[in-house]
Amino acid sequence: MAGRAMMGRVHDPVLLVRIGTVLAVWAAWEIVARSGLVYEGIVPSSFAVLAAMAQQLAEPEFYQHVALTAYEVVTGFIAGTAIGMAAGIALGLRRFADDAAAPYLQGLAATPKIIFLPILMLVFGVGAGSKIAMGGLSAFFPMVVAIAAGMRDVNVVLVRVARSFNASAWQIVRKIYLPSLVEPAITGMRLGLGVAIIGVLLAEIKFSKAGLGHLAIQHYNFFHVADMYAVLLITFALAVLANAAMGWAANRLIRRRA
Repeated sequence: MAGRAMMGRVHDPVLLVRIGTVLAVWAAWEIVARSGLVYEGIVPSSFAVLAAMAQQLAEPEFYQHVALTAYEVVTGFIAGTAIGMAAGIALGLRRFADDAAAPYLQGLAATPKIIFLPILMLVFGVGAGSKIAMGGLSAFFPMVVAIAAGMRDVNVVLVRVARSFNASAWQIVRKIYLPSLVEPAITGMRLGLGVAIIGVLLAEIKFSKAGLGHLAIQHYNFFHVADMYAVLLITFALAVLANAAMGWAANRLIRRRA
């Protein structure tokens, strides 16, 4: 049975397309790198990038940069998500407040958060605090927008029935709103994690003395292009793993509720 499942997986057309896409991109990269059409400093051989990745992963100092970036992303993401959820619920409980705030929230949500970095640096300093704040600000808007929209979709009949039984505001939130907000919250968290990573990395690139963003821009400044690509690929892999872990946790939570 296991063998049949494995054979079926191998012949899965979606999987084959994914593998073929990766191989095609790799082949195109290597052809361009070896063709001489582009300066090799801009597009180095993939083997040179892999060698740089191996060297980076063998250096203990590299993991200090990873740890700092992970700390900034996770701390900012948790703070931004928690505040965004609380704000979304507060707005959803008062339709007038939600209608009044909606244009501002939607406008700010679409605004590149990097424009707030100088303000965050003035408030939180140039250390990890401003990077955490950038991650938190980035994660806040997807969550508050998703939760406020989820609150609007809650069945008002259930709320009226609860109020007719003299349920308190907290009881209504806990028994009616929160169970209905699981999927909007998951959507907000998955979007928020991606933009929190982007926000922290941009802040590190602009002004930082450590972290993966700082490491990538340092390699760029010294024209260590293969090392720069290596850092970017490792960062991409870590972001994909983080998103996959969140997706796995979200699917388990949804299956438990079903």
